[in-house]
Amino acid sequence: MAEAGRKRPISSNPAEVEAFFKNKVGLGISYDIGVRKIRVLDAEIQLYYVNGLTETISIIQIMKELLKLNNGKFSSGKVHELVENYIVHMQVEKVNTYDEMVDKVLSGLIAIYVEGKQEAFIIDVRNYPGRTPMEPDTEKVVRGARDGYVENIVLNTALTRRRIRDERLRFEMMKVGERSKTDVSIAYIEGVADPGVIETVRKELKAIDIDGITMADKTVEEFILKQNYNPFPLIRYTERADVAATHLLEGHVLVLVDTSPSVMIMPTTVFHHMQHAEEYRQAAAVGTFIRWVRFFGIAVSLFLLPLWYLVAVEPSLLPDQLDYIGPNKQSHVPLVLQLLIADLGIEFMRIAAIHTPTPLATAMGLIAAVLVGQIAVEAGLFVSEVILYVSAAAIGTFVTPSYELSVANKLVRMILLIIVALFKVKGFVIGITVFLLFLVSIRPLNTPYFWPFIPFNPQAFFQILFRKPIPGSKYRPSIVRPVDRFRQPPEA
Repeated sequence: MAEAGRKRPISSNPAEVEAFFKNKVGLGISYDIGVRKIRVLDAEIQLYYVNGLTETISIIQIMKELLKLNNGKFSSGKVHELVENYIVHMQVEKVNTYDEMVDKVLSGLIAIYVEGKQEAFIIDVRNYPGRTPMEPDTEKVVRGARDGYVENIVLNTALTRRRIRDERLRFEMMKVGERSKTDVSIAYIEGVADPGVIETVRKELKAIDIDGITMADKTVEEFILKQNYNPFPLIRYTERADVAATHLLEGHVLVLVDTSPSVMIMPTTVFHHMQHAEEYRQAAAVGTFIRWVRFFGIAVSLFLLPLWYLVAVEPSLLPDQLDYIGPNKQSHVPLVLQLLIADLGIEFMRIAAIHTPTPLATAMGLIAAVLVGQIAVEAGLFVSEVILYVSAAAIGTFVTPSYELSVANKLVRMILLIIVALFKVKGFVIGITVFLLFLVSIRPLNTPYFWPFIPFNPQAFFQILFRKPIPGSKYRPSIVRPVDRFRQPPEA
């Protein structure tokens, strides 16, 4: 029955069209579904819209132009052709089924139905509620653009098109979700991006069969990559239009989902999640220094706590010059339990900061610092070194550009800590080995996650360690399998 309704043609009788909207769409019940009826040359014209998603001024202007037809000497037999010519808008299309008509109206477009014809004009006068482009909170730079993606997919494609004015830039639009009918767009540069990746993403999006994707891009990611319980991010998210445009030029494929300010970049490796736009807004030497500091911070967030606990319980592993490392006092609480409690305490504070109103966030931070830092040490719950090293690991977590990667690293850190507590040196070595083997085994969209370290690519690995000047970056990354390898004209 549902399939038959989808293919049902629009009636030539305006009363039947209005009855369909009343019975199926809720016209007259839902206050935001509206219809405006006018008569032009003895023919009834119905204009269907959703209040709040359309631009009122554009609708009024269209209706004024249509009503002018009554003042001229026109034949009533050509009212459909006259209406088509008098619609003052650049985006007009025709539909001839109820399903298409309803989908367009509920997406924020308006439908103009003319009596006697089994079709409707669809006009794009969308004006979605939302905020203006602004710099993302999680991807701020000292110098650089301050505009970022918003929840409006039309604005997001415009921000991208503004930076890449190539006629081969493509935005393929489709709807996902049986009930939500969310707009999803695949963005790529034809002749640069790998057609195999494009086809895979397109196929996976079309195969999504669910009632709605109200959680937007994250739901789409889980359908495309089948991530299950793997904590590591398989897709890079960005809210910066310049970052997205850069990856398009490298040969990546983007997925934009309406209602989400984040754009998905694919395929990616673990090193994509360690880069930040600030590195490319500074001189190459400064960018390289920032990158090294960031890599060091990520390593600290992963390995500092397990390593410190190992040398604290096995002092013989330390050389004499470093024998001061380790707790100077003893506590009734086991050291590994202190580390886990303090680490979870940092996570409590982070979550609390998210849910705390901004005016109270500073007060909450001061209270947490006093309770966890000073009073906990004085009460004998923690030794002071635990607070120091847990804080250093937490700072390393905040240094990680990708929020998803930072949380995954925190989980790995806690697992390593437990393994070291159980098996000491053997646990530390085996834990790190299993962790690296797990990263190597991940292949999102048939892309080695640990590339260019494994499989090893010297030239690409050099570019990971050093931020090359842009004039020296002549080739696109081979990991995306670009059709056109050269970013600059090849040398003769």
